Amino acid sequence: MTANSQVSQEPLQREDFTQTPEKAWEEHPANPFNLPRRRKWRLTLTAASVTLLVGLNATAIATPARSIAHDFHISEDSFPNSFWPITVWNTGAALGPMIGLPLLENFGNRKGYLLCYVAFVILVVPQAVARNFATLLVIRAIAGTLGGILQNTMEMFVADIWLTDKERDLPVTLYTLVLLAGVTLGPVFGAIAKELSWRWVFYVQLIIYCSLVPLLLLTIQETRGAVLLSRWASKDHRLSRAAAGTTKPSLPTLLYEAIVRPAYLLCSEPVVFFLTLWSSFCFGLVFISTQSIAQVYAINYGFSDAASGLTQSALFIGEVIGFFAYLPQNKYYQQSASKNPVEAGSPVPEARLPLSIPASLLGLTGGLFWYGWSSYPHIHWILPIVGLALIGFGIMVIVNTVDLYITDAYAKYAGSAIAAVAFGENIFAAWLPLAANSMYTVLGFQWASSLLGFVGLCLTFAPIGLLFKGESVRRRSKFITKASYT
Repeated sequence: MTANSQVSQEPLQREDFTQTPEKAWEEHPANPFNLPRRRKWRLTLTAASVTLLVGLNATAIATPARSIAHDFHISEDSFPNSFWPITVWNTGAALGPMIGLPLLENFGNRKGYLLCYVAFVILVVPQAVARNFATLLVIRAIAGTLGGILQNTMEMFVADIWLTDKERDLPVTLYTLVLLAGVTLGPVFGAIAKELSWRWVFYVQLIIYCSLVPLLLLTIQETRGAVLLSRWASKDHRLSRAAAGTTKPSLPTLLYEAIVRPAYLLCSEPVVFFLTLWSSFCFGLVFISTQSIAQVYAINYGFSDAASGLTQSALFIGEVIGFFAYLPQNKYYQQSASKNPVEAGSPVPEARLPLSIPASLLGLTGGLFWYGWSSYPHIHWILPIVGLALIGFGIMVIVNTVDLYITDAYAKYAGSAIAAVAFGENIFAAWLPLAANSMYTVLGFQWASSLLGFVGLCLTFAPIGLLFKGESVRRRSKFITKASYT
C-alpha cells in the first residue's frame, strides 16, 4: 500500500476536523513544495539540460551559414540572408511562450511540456533534410515557438517546487546560465558537427534529443499546485473545500494575462521598460557575436568558419565565471532582510543590484571596448578572446539580476513582468544581429564594438538609479504596490 493511499484511508484524527483546507494542502505529500529535495534537484537539472540543449538548435546553424547559403543559392552580397534561420527561430521563441505558458500554468505542465518536446524533436528532421531555404525558415519558426516554451517552462518548474526566494536563488541563477550557455555554445557545437556536413549539425542534435526522452518520461512530473489539488480533492475529503476555492480562468482572462498585462507593464512601468532594454541588449549581444566573431577572426586572422565558431566558447567561459560570482550576491541579498526598514524580515529588492553595476561597467562595456580595440591583425588573437570572456561575464550577471529583481519587485505579477522581459530579449536576439555585418563593415571592428560599448554604458544608469532610488520608485508605482503580497 502506498503512502498516499494510507493518507486517504486512515481514520480521521481529531485535528483533521479543525485543520483548515489550506493547511491540509500545505502539508499534503502531493503538494509540489513537499517533494523530497533530491527529486526537486533531479527535476530542476533535467529541465536545465533541456533548456541548454534546445538553445543549441537556435544558433548551431550560425557556423555552417555560408555552406547553407551556397547550397540554397542565397546571396550574401547586400544583406546577411544566412542569418534568417536564427531570426525566425527567435521570433517564434518570443511569441510562443506568451500563449503556451499560460496554458501550461492553468491546465498542467507535464503533458504540455512533453508534447512540446516531442514535437520539437520531430521538427529537427525537416530542418536536416530541407530542400529549399523557404522550407527551412518555416520549420525553424515553428521549432523556435516550441523551443521558447520549453526553455521558459524551466522557470515555471522552479517556481512550483522551490517555496522560498532563498531556495529559488540558485535554481534561477542556474536557469540563466543554461539559457545563455545553450545559445552561446550553439556555434561551437556547429563547428564540431559541420565537419561532416551542415545537415549533420541537425542529425547530431536529433540523436542527442532522442536519447533524452527516457529521462524526461521518468523525471518530469506535474508541478502545478492547483492542478494537483483538483486531482486529489476527490481522493481526500480534506482537500475538497480547498479545491472548491480554485477556479480555472476564462479564455479572455488567459489572453489578458498572456498578452495584455505584459504589454501594459512594458509600456507603462519604467522599471520594466528600462530593465527589459538592458537585459535584451545583453541577450542580443550573444547573437551579434555569432556574426562579429566570424567576421573579425576570418579577416584579421584567417580563421575558418569552424575555428571562428569554436572561439564563441570564450563567451561561455565568461558566463560560467559570472555564475559563480553571483552566488555571494545571492547571500548578500538574503542578509539584507535584517536591514529592511520598510518590511522587516524581507530582503530588499535593490540588494540584487550591486554586482550588476561593475559587471556592466567593467565586464560588458569594458569587454566591448577591449574586444573592439584589440581586433587588429598585428595583435595576438587571444586578446580579443579576453574581451569576449569579459562580455560573457557581464551578460550573465546582468540577465540574472534583471530576472531576480523583476520577480522580487512585482511579486504577484512577476510572471507577466518576466514575460515582458523574455519577449524583449528574444526580439532583440532575432533582429539586432541583422545589422551586425553592415555595422562592423562600415564602422570598422573597433568603432562598431565601441558603439555597442557606449550603449552598454548608457544602460548602466538603470541599475545605478534603482540602487539609490529604487525604494521610492517602487513606492510610487501603483502596479508594484498592488503586486505586493503583504
